[in-house]
Formats: sequence, structure tokens, C-alpha cells
Amino acid sequence: MAIFKSIAAIAACGAAAANAAAFQPRQYKTLVSSPALIDTLHIDNLFKRAEKLQEIAYATPGKNRVIGSPGHEATVAYIQSQLDTNYYDVTLQGVQLSVGINATLTANNKAIQAYATTLAPAGNVTGPLAVIPNLGCEEADFTAALTGKVALIKRGTCSFGIKVQLAAAHGASAVIATNNAEGTLEGYSLQVFPDPAKPFVPTVGITLGQGESLLAQIGAGVNITVALTSVAKLATTYNVIAETKEGDHDNVIHVSGHSDSVTAGPGINDNGSGTCSLLEIATQLTKFAVKNAVRFSWWTAEEAGLLGAEYYVKQLSQAEKDKIRLLLDFDMMASPNFAYQIYDGDGSAFNLTGPVGSAEAEHEFAAYFDSIGLNHTEIEFDGRSDYGPFLEAGIAAGGIAGGAEGIKTQEEFEMFGGGAGVPYDVNYHEDGDTVNNLNLEAWIEFSKAIAHMTAKYALSWDSIPPKNATAARKRSEKYGHMKEAFQKTKRYQRWV
Repeated sequence: MAIFKSIAAIAACGAAAANAAAFQPRQYKTLVSSPALIDTLHIDNLFKRAEKLQEIAYATPGKNRVIGSPGHEATVAYIQSQLDTNYYDVTLQGVQLSVGINATLTANNKAIQAYATTLAPAGNVTGPLAVIPNLGCEEADFTAALTGKVALIKRGTCSFGIKVQLAAAHGASAVIATNNAEGTLEGYSLQVFPDPAKPFVPTVGITLGQGESLLAQIGAGVNITVALTSVAKLATTYNVIAETKEGDHDNVIHVSGHSDSVTAGPGINDNGSGTCSLLEIATQLTKFAVKNAVRFSWWTAEEAGLLGAEYYVKQLSQAEKDKIRLLLDFDMMASPNFAYQIYDGDGSAFNLTGPVGSAEAEHEFAAYFDSIGLNHTEIEFDGRSDYGPFLEAGIAAGGIAGGAEGIKTQEEFEMFGGGAGVPYDVNYHEDGDTVNNLNLEAWIEFSKAIAHMTAKYALSWDSIPPKNATAARKRSEKYGHMKEAFQKTKRYQRWV
């Protein structure tokens, strides 16, 4: 059941209710248009919002806005406080999660640094260490008896929650996740909502080097007894949802991005940039009237596995899903070594096609960039960000991005400048993701593209085909099969 409530630090619900009751449609407002909405956007306003998010992060222990922290709670409060309740119906949707606090781990009485894992239960476990072959994504990987043992499983290929469910089903009392790349697993998540039929067990994360050391000892015939504790708290974290009071609520343009950061830093590009772009556009849209309802959403727990968006979609009835004509999601709008990337909704570049309307959204983004003389390229429609749950539900989706840890090609360098052979964002998921490392030129152009799409579909759905439930289901099923293939790629493995 969805939880809707306000945070005490924000404006009282009574005032919002009074404003809503007093609202009357304002016919004197001019209908929104793409040029008019674009003209309201200024980089100084965006940057001030980014500075506010960084101020919030730096006032938080750990200097981040990770879910469950005061930094993320203050981010949610800031977003909600900026939304005009005369123009929007604003709600907070609570998502309850088990958030890892800290962990300890010893192997044969030798301490190893470990981190608690989000969504895993707390616990205190001692037992022999058992190595799971391969990557623990298949039933066939669990041939040995695990009763009373602690399973050591490498990260990669599938969500770690699937691995923990399989290990627990075979008797494991706890799991140790070993990284598959450099860096710690601080803030790591099982990425799968708990299922009473497939319970999780306490899980902690260690580095690649620590995992390789344990594997080498086991390979040399050393029997290892591990003792671990994992401390977690049950926390409610919030999606912020704002929908125009005016407009056709049976034909909604839904614009979204995530509000949380990783543990490592303040997350000002990822995804403070998307958060601020949407908030500024939502603010400026109040100057105009709309024909179709516009819904803005700021998702929680994207960094923990798209959990906020997934929870939201799961709470929707089919009738409510059908009201969303198009979902546009925006993540990382100010990457320092950016490319203007459009999600490949028609499948022409990466053979991963979205539901009906996704191709048209891609084409409209392309037409917009063409109209202002900006080069653009395509990016996989792989479900890696918050549009993924909408694709799986058969809802048309699209979006643009500046790029994350991927490497800019020579061809992209020639199209966009910057540096070839360098990540789009060298500060991706690092403490350097600050206001000092935003590409302001890219950010304002991305924001204008968002404003264009918001205004276009707030006026008319003429360019989007009518929704066909049968076709949507078939394309959703096709997307599911293609997604399975994508999950075997190196790019997906780096994410999970």
C-alpha cells in the first residue's frame, strides 16, 4: 500500500489543502508554448539550485544525499517547498526500505573492512566460508550444501538480491559480496525489493582485493570461519510527485528524474542537475496554462536500484498506467565531457525498442536539436535509469543524458568537443561531483530540450500514436527479452 505523508520540516499540510481548495482555473494565463517556456530558463537560476543541493549535502555527515540520510530528507523537503501548491497537487509517496548503517567482518579472527548492504536485514552470524562458483545468478551455481555457512559471491551480471535469494534458499545464513572492480561497496544495494517467499539474509560488501585474498586462501586449502554483523535501520524515503491542477488528467505527460546521490559525494551532476532542471521548469510552468496535465516526479533510491520508480509503477492500476501517455526521464544533464545523447526509442542504433510512442519521443528530441543546430547521438534504451520500470510496464518512455562513466569516442569528440578517450563524467559516483565540475553550457541546452518536450506534450498528443494495450504488452515482452540479453554485457555488469 502506498504511503503518502509530509515531512515535518516542510510547510504544513493544512496550508496546502487550503490553497488547493481556493484554486480556481485561471483562464487569463497564456497557453504554454515551447519558445515561451524555454525563454524563462536561465543558467544562473539552475546553478543557484545546484548550490543549494551542495549546501544540503555538505551539511550532512558523509557530505552526500544518499537515501536514509539527513541530506536526502532535506533534498526532498527543498523540492517540496519550491512547488506552488496553487498550481500543483503535491504529494510525497513513502517507500519503506532497510538501509544499511554499518558492518563488521572477521575471517579467522582477522578484521576485514566491510559495509552493510541496503535492503538486506540486520544480523549477527558466524560460520564457515563457502565460495559460490561463477556469479551466483543461476540455480546451477548452488550445488553444494550451504546450511549454516556464509556464502562468498562475486558482484556482476544480475542484481545481487537474486544471488542472496538463491544462497538463502540453499541454507546460507549470510552472504559476503565481493566487488568486481576497484573501490568499496559502501552504499551498495541488493536492488530487489524483499519478497517473503524468497527471504534475504544479512549481507555485507568487501573490495575486490579482499575477496581475491579470501579466494586464494580457500584455494590453498585453508578453512575459513567468518563472523559478521550487519546493522540496518528501517527508513521511509520519499518520491515527490507534483501534477498540474489544470489539464486533461487522462492524458498525462510525466517528466521525472531521481533526487538521491550515492554515498561517495554530493551528486550534483548525478542527479542534482536533473533534479534542478525539473524543479526550475516546474516553477516556470506556473506562468502558463496547459491542455494536458503535466506530472513531475523526483524519484528516491535510484542509486539503490531504481527502487523509487519501481515502487511507484507497482502501485499504479492499469487504468492509471494508461493515463501516462509518455514518461520522459532525465539523469545527468551537466556532464563535464558531455555528449547530447538521446535514448534509442526506435531501436535503430541498439535494437532495443520501447513501447509505442518511445520512437516518436526520440524523433522529437532529434528534431529539436536539429532545429537549433546541435549535434546529437543515441544511447542504449537499456532501463539503466528510472524509465526502466515504465518500459517494463508497457509505458512509452524517452529521455536525454550527458553521459556517465562511459568513454567518449573520437567521433563524439568531433561532434561535441571535450576529450576523446575520457569518461563523459570523470567524477561519476565520486566526491568530485560538485558544482565546480558541471558543464553549464550543456546543462542549459539540456534544460531547454526538456522544456521543449514538456511544453509540446502539455499542448497536444498529435505526434504520439494512440495507446494500444495489446501492442504495449507485446513491446513490453520484447523489451524484457532484450533486457535479459543486455544484462550479460560488461556495461550492465559494472552497474549491478
